[in-house]
Amino acid sequence: MKFLGKSLHIANSGKLIARSDKTPSPGGIVFDSNKNKIGKVNYVFGPTKKPYVSIQLFKSANRKQIQKKCGEKLFVSKPKSKKPKKRRMKPRHKK
Repeated sequence: MKFLGKSLHIANSGKLIARSDKTPSPGGIVFDSNKNKIGKVNYVFGPTKKPYVSIQLFKSANRKQIQKKCGEKLFVSKPKSKKPKKRRMKPRHKK
C-alpha cells in the first residue's frame, strides 16, 4: 500500500476528489487511514506534478463520515492484473 494523498471533498456526482503527489494507476483500491476500503481510482486529471484523483466510492462506504474527515490521508494499492486469455488454435483440415 502506498500513500495516495489527502481527500478534498465529495463532488456533486458522488465521487471523492483527492490531491496526490504521484500519478496513481486507474483501478487501484483506495483505503483510508484506518485501512478501510473506500473505493477505486476512477480518473486522474490536472497537472502532472500534483494531479487530482477522482475516486468512485463503494456502496459500503459511509459518505457522511468521509465528508466530515476532509483532509484525511488516503492510501492506494495496485490494481489486480488480468491474466491474458489463451488463444485457441484453429483446427487444421486434412485434405
